[in-house]
Amino acid sequence: MKAAERTCGVDFDNTLVTYDKLLARIAVERGLIDCNHAETKKGIRDRLRQLPNGEIEWQKCQGLLYGSRIGEAQLIEGVSRFFELARQQGTQVYIISHKTEFSPFDNFNLRTAALSWMTANRFFESDGLGLSQNNVFFADSRQQKIDYIAQLRCTHFIDDLEETLLEATFPPSTTRILYEPGRQMPAPAGLKLMKSWQEINHYFFGTY
Repeated sequence: MKAAERTCGVDFDNTLVTYDKLLARIAVERGLIDCNHAETKKGIRDRLRQLPNGEIEWQKCQGLLYGSRIGEAQLIEGVSRFFELARQQGTQVYIISHKTEFSPFDNFNLRTAALSWMTANRFFESDGLGLSQNNVFFADSRQQKIDYIAQLRCTHFIDDLEETLLEATFPPSTTRILYEPGRQMPAPAGLKLMKSWQEINHYFFGTY
């Protein structure tokens, strides 16, 4: 398939943006862990959930990550290159995210926060990543996210959650790419495992 014939959907949280260092910082500040370990977001989440009221503490940290503190989160290495190559070669890109509109703890608008982060990271600038804000879709549920993928006729979709890609209603004609750095196990049948955006760039465009 030629680059100009592809339509690529991309998840947002933990796929384009990484919260690993920010979550560690917040957890230390809140006295939930004793030091800033070099751990993944998933590893810290699992540690937090083992604490008394751990699930609530994890949800409060999530509210900060995706809300008022999102400006401290980082663009994942290789993402900018992907958007640059997509624009050069005519590949249509959509960001499709399952994201609650408001945080349950402070009523912070998480979708506005995400768009602000994208703006700060030059997603919508013609001399930046060059994405139209009209190409960003927020879904209220996993099923609505899958519906967007189908409606936008995505030939490929990149997500860090295999649960989404393995949903029975996921469009069968869409190539499912699981982005999971550090994964040791093979991807489930039907999914292509990519461990870095450099690998994704090589898969789509033949270059890093």
